[in-house]
Amino acid sequence: MEAIELIRLTERGEDSRLQFKQDVTNAESLAGELAAFSNSKGGRIIIGVNDQGEVTGLSAGDVRRINQLLANTATNLVRPSINPETENVSAGERLVMVVTVPEGISKPYADNGGVFWVKCGSDKRRVTSREEIQRMFQGADIVHADAVPVGGATVADVDLGHFRTFFEKQYGEPLNEGALPLPQLLENLGLAKDGTLNLAGLLLFGSNPQRYRPAFLVKAVSFVGNDPAGEKFRDSEDLGGCLKDIHTRTMSFILRNLHRIQGQKGFNTEGELEVPGSALEELVVNMLLHRDYFISAPWRVMLFDNRIELISPGALPNNLTVENVKNGVSNMRNPLISSFATKELPYRGIGTGIRRALAAIPSLVLESDHELNNFTVRIPRQGTLLTS
Repeated sequence: MEAIELIRLTERGEDSRLQFKQDVTNAESLAGELAAFSNSKGGRIIIGVNDQGEVTGLSAGDVRRINQLLANTATNLVRPSINPETENVSAGERLVMVVTVPEGISKPYADNGGVFWVKCGSDKRRVTSREEIQRMFQGADIVHADAVPVGGATVADVDLGHFRTFFEKQYGEPLNEGALPLPQLLENLGLAKDGTLNLAGLLLFGSNPQRYRPAFLVKAVSFVGNDPAGEKFRDSEDLGGCLKDIHTRTMSFILRNLHRIQGQKGFNTEGELEVPGSALEELVVNMLLHRDYFISAPWRVMLFDNRIELISPGALPNNLTVENVKNGVSNMRNPLISSFATKELPYRGIGTGIRRALAAIPSLVLESDHELNNFTVRIPRQGTLLTS
């Protein structure tokens, strides 16, 4: 790094990717900083600069001491260990150390006390909520929400008729409970353990999943006008059941609140739906399957005069971006549910659903909001054009 670049950085001030330190002496505090950068998007610590961005400088002895402290901290006080890079930069007659911490590839990272840290603006914060820690492990592919056991949900909560239909269709033979007990069969399929259903088993085949997970339903409203704060609506319904039922009921709600365009068709001919039905089906399936199930919140489906909004809890995971999604890149956030969805829902599981929807609706808007922690699909209705 040249001195001129250093000056530009200090003039910009601290943010979530840049931090100033006049000196570093506390190994435990440094471990938290390193873990926070590694758990977030990475960044730089510039040592020898005060909080106001003024270069105070380091002596040659300071540089040797800090290098040793940094190496020991990164190796022994951050779990798993990381490998930050250091660079000594001359700023006039003063020496400054630039520590570059890359975004971690083995998230989540903790300090030696087992505390997880993330960046929060120019500072760091301790991760304390169970849901956020679970999401960090989910992002690292260590644990998935759909495989977590649901306390109290047992094999008795399975809709046997639904499961029997699935089994016979999938395996080409009738479900013979005498050959293999249902609890063992569900465990073999990865849907239960020791008689307790996991979230996938409950949502896929439960007779009443909302008994145990009341937030996992669709809140659907058809508004008058285009304002989500509006008080007038045409239709409103809470849509529950298993995922197959929720998909069917959500599609039914949307379709009954859309118009059909007669166009050049004859008087006695049914008009065309104002939004392509095949694209709607793809988008509803994606909404149900790819949400963050560690967040206890409902899906939201809102119809306005000029658009439809499908809102899923959870922003895009890891390094996935909206542009990635548009190009067919996918991340299997709920692999167990997704593997069964190819048999239960109109879902292929090869990452092409959004591309097909975009082909049918080029003005489709996708938005991943990490601050609100949700993902929104905006679908323009007939004759409207939306902007992101």
